[in-house]
Amino acid sequence: MKKDQTKEEVIQNQLHINKIATIDELKSWLTTDARMTVFRRLRRLGYYSSYSHRGRYYTLCEIPTFDHFGLWSYRGVSFSREGNLLNTVAVLVDEAEAGYTAVELEALLQVEVKHSMLALMRRGLLNRCKMGGSYVYTSVDLGRRRQQQLMREENKVGAEVGMGLDVEVLPEEAKAAIVLFFSLLDEKQRRLYAGLEAAKLGHGGDQRIAKLLGLDPHTVAKGRRELLQGNVWGTPVRESGGGRKRIEKKRLR
Repeated sequence: MKKDQTKEEVIQNQLHINKIATIDELKSWLTTDARMTVFRRLRRLGYYSSYSHRGRYYTLCEIPTFDHFGLWSYRGVSFSREGNLLNTVAVLVDEAEAGYTAVELEALLQVEVKHSMLALMRRGLLNRCKMGGSYVYTSVDLGRRRQQQLMREENKVGAEVGMGLDVEVLPEEAKAAIVLFFSLLDEKQRRLYAGLEAAKLGHGGDQRIAKLLGLDPHTVAKGRRELLQGNVWGTPVRESGGGRKRIEKKRLR
């Protein structure tokens, strides 16, 4: 018993340092090749597996700080309070005020969800209807489903991640105003603003906003991730080592 407790303390200590780990990393910490040994100790401690990266990453229940969607990400690896992707999609759609399209939910979860939504629909756990040229997934409860459809039809609320501005149809004056406003921001604010507009657009938003604002799509994606993860406070405008190199006077020896 004392030996088991020591092994579990190893997992706790390592995961509190590293936050997440793969099964191979957990095996190395426990000096074992047996998956069952790892999972036996994880079950005693309580754990989550990631819904992204094919569930390859693990963390303890006490580590994540979930947002109001029940989501938490660390170094690009995403976890849900509901566990796997299927459960996460089912709960998010059921609780959404106006349901979700696949594009909207992908923007929120940052993973492909179309196959999961179709699988849930075939199992009778989600409903789907065509509205405004897009398939909207809603609750299977009749009353809840009707409420979600009405909310979307009346445009009282958008989906949790709305469709936002359409860059392709904006008049030139509006585009010029956006670019002017963008030029007044510092580097970090530009990244976050670009990420916000990309998140509103959903699928393909990074590329479209990057083209409008003259940014690298990777910069837009970084800003979007920072916003969705709530990682916007206490960080410098530039990463360490960024910016123009210091100029030093040359001295004669």
